[in-house]
Amino acid sequence: MSRHTLSVLVENKPGVLARVASLFSRRGFNIDSLAVGPTEHGDISRMTIVVNVEDLPLEQVTKQLNKLINVIKIVELDPAASVQRELMLVKVRADVETRSQVLELVQLFRARCVDVAQDAVTIEVTGTVDKLEAFIRVLEPFGIKELVQSGMVAIGRGARSITDRSLRALDRSA
Repeated sequence: MSRHTLSVLVENKPGVLARVASLFSRRGFNIDSLAVGPTEHGDISRMTIVVNVEDLPLEQVTKQLNKLINVIKIVELDPAASVQRELMLVKVRADVETRSQVLELVQLFRARCVDVAQDAVTIEVTGTVDKLEAFIRVLEPFGIKELVQSGMVAIGRGARSITDRSLRALDRSA
């Protein structure tokens, strides 16, 4: 199996997320990561979906997604030709003796300390999956109290925009 990142433009309407997710579910695919949010156009949302599947079954699901009336465009993003990031907030034990070591690691990973308590700090870090996994590994000896991670968001490199091209195609069909 291989990891695929799909950027799916959809109409910003109720129920679209459920219909898209159910297509993956019916095929027995687990979605590794899912992030949904508005685009620069208020009536369009972008779903970034990461799945671990073979190429042929993914192609079948992509064809079925394209048949959904609320799906505007689907693009598989090549990791080398896109910028892909996740956000993580992690609360780690940091008493008086260990706080300086934790804060050094925060600087090393270009993260930010967003909250300080008596015996813990909360850190915000963004980056690739590999960077976040490495950050977790170096913090584990201090004791991770709590962790939350967003889904991946991704966008193609360069000046081209799939949103603008898709809107022009929609305007012509309307």
